[in-house]
Amino acid sequence: MPGMGYADLMKLEGDAGSRERILFLIKTKGPTSAARLARHLGITSMAVRQHLQLLSEKGLVSFEDKRGSVGRPARIWNLTSAAAEQFPEGYADLAVDMLSAMRAAFGEEGLAQLLSVRGRAQAERYREALPGGDADLPRRVAALARIRRDEGYMAESAKVRDGSVVLIENHCPICAAATVCQGLCGAELELFRETMGPAVAVEREEHILGGDRRCTYRFREA
Repeated sequence: MPGMGYADLMKLEGDAGSRERILFLIKTKGPTSAARLARHLGITSMAVRQHLQLLSEKGLVSFEDKRGSVGRPARIWNLTSAAAEQFPEGYADLAVDMLSAMRAAFGEEGLAQLLSVRGRAQAERYREALPGGDADLPRRVAALARIRRDEGYMAESAKVRDGSVVLIENHCPICAAATVCQGLCGAELELFRETMGPAVAVEREEHILGGDRRCTYRFREA
């Protein structure tokens, strides 16, 4: 939608706040139905479908009819690439230009060293903000999720029955930069490992740049 930003969309006629929440819910929860959105929002399915129709006309959502074992096909709504671009990606053009300039000036090896220095400084800052070592793993990962949420990653954490904890990042504000510098994504994984220390194993399970809708990391007591 050329010339229209996220804030502009919210000023459109009608209940703009509901449309904002619909976009946010699809962004954070993934493709879903009008009925599920209605339950989250506490409004009728008919009202949700009206909002979805307007968002569809603006090119921000699309749907797919999925047939189940019984009954009519379920209409599942998802964000379009145009909607994904409405969520903030801080200083994307500047970050891409800076990475390109650093690669030209220092080469791949020099760029990797710079990312390593950045990662160590970031890990130290994270460790200072996390609860002490006596805190359990869910509490520490929840604190890490709050830090990442403040940085624009739309992060949350969830404890799993097997004792592990999953960090979910529904948005990547450095996605444009990571596209031109794959080392940034590798550095994110190492950042979490260095932050949590050798007593915690960290693995990435979903990856936005790999085609998933979000990035997820599993934390386990080593």
